[in-house]
Amino acid sequence: MALEELRQKVLYQNSIEIWIGASKEKNIDWVDTDNYQKFIAFLLKNNLNMKKMPICFDESDKASEGGHSKKVFANKLAAINDDNSSCYSIKLNDANIELIRKFEL
Repeated sequence: MALEELRQKVLYQNSIEIWIGASKEKNIDWVDTDNYQKFIAFLLKNNLNMKKMPICFDESDKASEGGHSKKVFANKLAAINDDNSSCYSIKLNDANIELIRKFEL
């Protein structure tokens, strides 16, 4: 789901879903945990207001995007266990979406 689609669903979204949406817009494969960590580092460096939250995908969760499991991705991030691999709650307002779109690999 692209960023605008995410915003239409909810005002606050987790950073994994936002990463997937931003990756879609930029034609980046979202399953690379190193790229997610670079994305989060960029947001933290630019002082985006984010609240850390637990990464939580139910064992029965079959959620996937582009043929990849979100649960497997989240578990890989949880195993890394640092600020750049954490999951955050982010408000999807215009200013935040503008900053998110400035991220480049």
